Amino acid sequence: MSVYPFKKKSQTKSRQNDNDWRLFLRLVPYARRSGRLLALSMCLLVPISVANSVQPLLIGQAISLIRQEPSTYEFLKNRSLWEGLSILQGLFLATIIVRLSLTGLQGYLVQKLGQKITAAIREDLFHHVTSLAVRFFDRTPVGKLITRLINDVESLGDVFATGAIGIVSDLFSMLVIIGLMFSIQWQLACLLLLILFPITLLIIYFQQQYRLANYKSREELSKINSQLQENIVGINIVQLFRREKFNAELFRATNNKYIKEVDATIWYDSAVSGTLEWISLIAIAGVLWVGGVLLLDQNLTFGILASFILYAQQLFDPLRNFAEKFTVIQAGFTAIERVNDILDEPIEIKDQSNPRFSILDTQFGYIDEIIRDLEAQNFTTSPEMGEIRFEHVWFAYKDDDYVIKDLDFIIHPGEKIALVGPTGAGKSSIIRLLCRLYEPTQGRILIDGVDIREIPQAELRRYMAVILQEAFLFAGDVKSNITLGDSYTFEEIEQAAEKTNVADFIEQLPQGYDTQLRERGTNISSGQKQLLAFARAAIRNPQILVLDEATASLDVGTEALIQQALNQLLTKRTAIIIAHRLSTIRDVDRIFVLKRGELIEQGSHEQLIETGGLYSTLHNLQMLGT
Repeated sequence: MSVYPFKKKSQTKSRQNDNDWRLFLRLVPYARRSGRLLALSMCLLVPISVANSVQPLLIGQAISLIRQEPSTYEFLKNRSLWEGLSILQGLFLATIIVRLSLTGLQGYLVQKLGQKITAAIREDLFHHVTSLAVRFFDRTPVGKLITRLINDVESLGDVFATGAIGIVSDLFSMLVIIGLMFSIQWQLACLLLLILFPITLLIIYFQQQYRLANYKSREELSKINSQLQENIVGINIVQLFRREKFNAELFRATNNKYIKEVDATIWYDSAVSGTLEWISLIAIAGVLWVGGVLLLDQNLTFGILASFILYAQQLFDPLRNFAEKFTVIQAGFTAIERVNDILDEPIEIKDQSNPRFSILDTQFGYIDEIIRDLEAQNFTTSPEMGEIRFEHVWFAYKDDDYVIKDLDFIIHPGEKIALVGPTGAGKSSIIRLLCRLYEPTQGRILIDGVDIREIPQAELRRYMAVILQEAFLFAGDVKSNITLGDSYTFEEIEQAAEKTNVADFIEQLPQGYDTQLRERGTNISSGQKQLLAFARAAIRNPQILVLDEATASLDVGTEALIQQALNQLLTKRTAIIIAHRLSTIRDVDRIFVLKRGELIEQGSHEQLIETGGLYSTLHNLQMLGT
C-alpha cells in the first residue's frame, strides 16, 4: 500500500484532486440501494433552507413596519401595526415549526441512510477479505484489517450521509441567502461575497492539511490495534518471558505517535473554526460600516440593515457547517482510500467461469441424495477415487525463493502416504497447494485426473478434510463446531461423534452437544478440541484425508482411542499424513522424504531403513532420543 502523506506535497495534491471524486463515486451504488430514503432526505432540504433563510427578512420587515419605512411590503402597508406584526409573528412561528420538525426528520433519515451504507460496505468488505488468498494474510497484520473493517468503515457512512447531504444542504442554504440578499440590497450582498471568496480558499487549504494529518493518524491507529491484538493473542509468551514492561514501552511509543498525529488534525480543525469566527465578526463590522454610510445617505432603511446584519451571521453558519462536514468528508475520504486498498486487492484464487460440474457429479459424487443413499447402505466412497497427481510443481511464497521444487509424483486411490523431513522441507506447503490455499508457481496438481483449478473451491474442500495439529474452534455450541454451518441432522452429528470415539467426551460436557464454547474453545482442553476436529472431518465423509500431526496434542489413552477411529476413517480413503514422530507412520504404504522442497526418497519404512538415506538418519536419531 502506498502511504501518500509521505510523498511530495505536489504529488499528494494531484492524487487528491484526481482521486477524491473517484473515491466518492465508489459510494454511489451503496446509496442507490436506499434510493427512496436518499430522495426524501434531499427533498426536505428545500423547505428547511427556505424556512431558515426568510427569518432575517421577516425580522427586517417587522422593523420597517414599526418605523413605517418605504421598504415595507405592500401587503403590510395597508394594515394596522398590530395586524401586520401578528401576520409577521405567525409567519415567523411557521418557519420555526417547519425548520425544527423537518430538521429532526431529515437528521433521522440521514443517519439511517448512513447506517445502511456502512452496513452494506462492511458486509462487502468482510466477504471480500474472507475470499482473499492466504498469501494476503501472510503480509497483512490482523490489527490493520480490524482497523479498516471497524474504524474506517464507520467513517464511510458519514461521507455520503452526514457529509455529502449536509454539504448540499449548506450550499443550498447559502444560495437562497445570497439570492435574498441581492433581491433587497446588491451593494451589501457584494460586500459579503467579497469576504466569502478568500475565506473559502483558506478553508480549503486547512482541509487539505487536515486530510494529510488524518491519514497519518489512522496509520498510527492501525499500529496500535496491531500491537494490541498481538499482545492479547500472545499473552502467554508475554507473561512467561516477563515482557510486560518492554511491550508496554513499545505500546507507549506508538500511542504517543498517534496522539501527535491526532493533535495535528485537531489543530487544523480548530483553525477552520477560529478563522470563521473572526471573519464573521469582520463581515458584521463591514455591514455596519457600509450600511451606516448608505443609511446616512438615505439609500438604506433600518429594516434592511437589520436583515443584512442577521444575514451576515447566517451566511457564515452554513459555511461553518460546510467546514465541519468537509472535515467529515476528508476523514471519510481517508477511510475510503484505506478500505479501497483492501477492496481493490485482487482475489488470486477463484473459480473458473465455467467449472466442470459434470466431472464433479460423476467422479466426486457430491450430489447429496447419492451420498445419503450410499451411507444408508453402509457403502464407503469408491476406492477408485482419490488419486492425487503433482506434475512438476514449483512454488515460492515470494519472488524466486522456491520452497517446492519440481515435485512430480502420483498418490494412488486409497493409498496412505506420509510426508517426512526436517523443518522447512516443504511438507505444509504441499498441503496448502493441494487444498488450493496457494496456486503453484509452475506445474499443476490433479485430483482424479482433473486440474484442481477447474474444480470449484467449495467442492474441492468438501472432497477432502484436513485435521491440523491445533484445532480452531469458533464461539458457539459443540454442534455448530462440528457442522461448521453445513446442513447436517442431529443424528448425523451423533454418528460422526461415535465413529471417531468422541461421543463419550461430548456427553460429559455440561449441556452435551449444546454446550457453549468460548472463542477458540478456551473452556476445553487442547486434546478435547482435537477430538472435535476429528468429528468435524468424519461427518463430511471425505475421499481424501490430510493429517498434520493430528494426534500430537492427545494423551496416550485418548490417542489410542482416536487411532482406533482413524483406522476406520482411513479405510478406502486416500490419506496424506505429516508426522514428526516416525514411529507413528510405519504402517503407511509409502513415505515421501523431503529436503528443501525436493522429494529425495520414497518407499516403505523397511525400504527406506535399508537404503540408509536421510529417513534412516532421522529414524536413528529419534530412536537415540527415546
